Amino acid sequence: MITKFIKRILRRDPMVKHTQANNTGAPKRIAKKAHHIDPHLLSKNAVKVTDTLQQAGYEAFIVGGAVRDLVLGIGPKDFDVATNATPEQVQRLFRKARLIGRRFQIVHVTFFGKGHPEIIEVSTFRALLDNAGDHVAESGRILRDNVWGSQGEDAARRDFTINAMYYDPSSETVLDYHGGMADMQKKTLRMIGDPAKRYREDPVRMLRAIRFAAKTGFTLEQATRAPIAKLSKLLQDVPSARLFDEILKLLMSGYSWAAIQGLRDAGLHHGLLPLLDHILDSGEDSKGANNFVKLALANTDQRIQSGKSVSAGFLFATLLWPDLYKNWKANLAKGMANIPALHDAMDETIETQSSGITIQRRFESDMREIWSMQPRFEKRVGRYPYRLIESPRFRAGYDFMLLRCATGEQNAALGQWWTDFIAAEPAGQDALMASAKTESGGIAGSPVKRRRRRKPKSDIPAEPEAS
Repeated sequence: MITKFIKRILRRDPMVKHTQANNTGAPKRIAKKAHHIDPHLLSKNAVKVTDTLQQAGYEAFIVGGAVRDLVLGIGPKDFDVATNATPEQVQRLFRKARLIGRRFQIVHVTFFGKGHPEIIEVSTFRALLDNAGDHVAESGRILRDNVWGSQGEDAARRDFTINAMYYDPSSETVLDYHGGMADMQKKTLRMIGDPAKRYREDPVRMLRAIRFAAKTGFTLEQATRAPIAKLSKLLQDVPSARLFDEILKLLMSGYSWAAIQGLRDAGLHHGLLPLLDHILDSGEDSKGANNFVKLALANTDQRIQSGKSVSAGFLFATLLWPDLYKNWKANLAKGMANIPALHDAMDETIETQSSGITIQRRFESDMREIWSMQPRFEKRVGRYPYRLIESPRFRAGYDFMLLRCATGEQNAALGQWWTDFIAAEPAGQDALMASAKTESGGIAGSPVKRRRRRKPKSDIPAEPEAS
């Protein structure tokens, strides 16, 4: 009883040096001549954070994916720092710092420069939770994770060996506890400890495994891959918001198509996005959906790899479009008018998606605008095109329409007309308007001539245009 109490007190004090009785072992110290990290790839703000913490008497290292990318010669997009200082102690050292999270408390240190603000995420070394009582659920999932420990314990708590390396910018030394450097040389992705246990602790690690494998091109070690299909149902217990964030990271990794194929191969695609259940199907009925989504993801990957921005709303609009398009056509077959049929299909598609991950409302709004704009591109009369190009989401809707043209779903001539219209001077736009003597006849995208006729008074008023 007394022993347990002493251990609990020690874990609360981050400045107490823990013994290595947890079998974490001493790290392998790798010098610059072996790891070849280019200092120019480092964030000056991340180095400032480690220097400030070290000067205050704490240990501080750049850690995780940033070290992995640095060793690979890639400039990291985000930098994380690990330290033995508590979140409160970290916060006191920086003017722009705030505590984040409850289950896993960290500190965001914000730096403002010429470009966008940079956030350095600082976490305290975590302890092993084998005997942490109410910190772990019966399923093995970690419920609360604010028990501080040593760097060795923190390394053992990390997911993959390639993410468990610590880099000290001041000495230019990498500390490697679990053979991450050797695994990188072998291009192997290996879980630290028992993979099944680690997935139960945090089921999101299964998605991370697929994302890292797709991004790095590394092979999942057999023992790391084996439990995934059996434990995939654990993802149902993950909060929807966190699951959404992880899927978004996967889709915006720059290797989204490879990641989706990895989800299928591991048996993880069912129930996350309804579209993922059939876009990889080789059947003839899914061919059009596959082509549309594959082209959309290829464009997304290309933009991300080129350092360009990507709209999450646009991305999810493309992923769900094949289902929506099918529902739209079904509504028209029932006799519904074009615009109401589209909006009804939107509601149905989004409701179906909610059974998997819930897409955030701000992205849902963007999706609806992009979808609503599609029939509006077919109307090229009067002042209508001029008003349409002033829409805040015009560019996204236009790019989406071009995807439909590229896959043959929409008439290619329509896409070319709008491309010319955007680039033309006022006189050229007038000429294009004069040439557009026909209007689209529904969702098929084929222009048809429309005869004018006087409507009898008993006719129902025309449907309003999509807004």
